[in-house]
Amino acid sequence: YAAVMLGYRHLGFLGGMSVPAVNRYGYGYVQGADAAAKELGITDEVQVEYVCGGQFYGDADITAYMDTWYGSKELAIPQSSNGADVVFVAAGPASVGVIEAAAESKKYCIGVDSDQSATIDDYKEDLTVTSAMKGLQVTIDNVLDAILDNEWDKYVGKIENLGMESPDPAENYVQLPEETTQ
Repeated sequence: YAAVMLGYRHLGFLGGMSVPAVNRYGYGYVQGADAAAKELGITDEVQVEYVCGGQFYGDADITAYMDTWYGSKELAIPQSSNGADVVFVAAGPASVGVIEAAAESKKYCIGVDSDQSATIDDYKEDLTVTSAMKGLQVTIDNVLDAILDNEWDKYVGKIENLGMESPDPAENYVQLPEETTQ
């Protein structure tokens, strides 16, 4: 959502392995981009590339694949989607390939789990659009409070999808870093 609202129109998502947590990040990214495009009336202008690399480690193949998305150099392989502006990477150490390709092509990245701006911007300053962060502190605090208040039954044996719950960013289960988001 934030990427489209910030003006990006050609987006990418690279997941490490196709596991539930990574898929939820990817699906949420696509849903957010779609919601922002609808809100702005530009659904025909927003394009999303999506792939899971099948690994959580970086290598030359991941970097080369990202080069095709960013269109950063002449490649022997066809570039079916040349020109991605920003790629959201939820791939652990495989993110290095995305970051390297972004730095080379003067494009952008979205980090995952925590504020990744320091790591991403080590490759090139101002490379980070934002990071999709897990609000672990608020999650832990709420569950521990429930246990202390003898309300453990609210959580035991349940699977919940937690998200944006409050206008106060610190109270949300999904967060964006206010200081380092474009």
